[in-house]
Amino acid sequence: MTQGSNFWVIGGEFGSMNFHKLVEGSAQVRGPFKTRKEAEDCWREVSEENRHRGSVRFSIVEEPQRVPA
Repeated sequence: MTQGSNFWVIGGEFGSMNFHKLVEGSAQVRGPFKTRKEAEDCWREVSEENRHRGSVRFSIVEEPQRVPA
């Protein structure tokens, strides 16, 4: 039997516009969310709060489903 996945919203301020490395201390993790819809709602909110800051970016990630041992 598999358990459902969790979704997370992760991101922060990046040091350059190539979005490869976060500025130290700026990382943010929100969640876990049980549904992608909940994560998308959070992503929209945090993205809107930071839209004036071009070097801030957030993404939704999904945990892989786990099979209990």
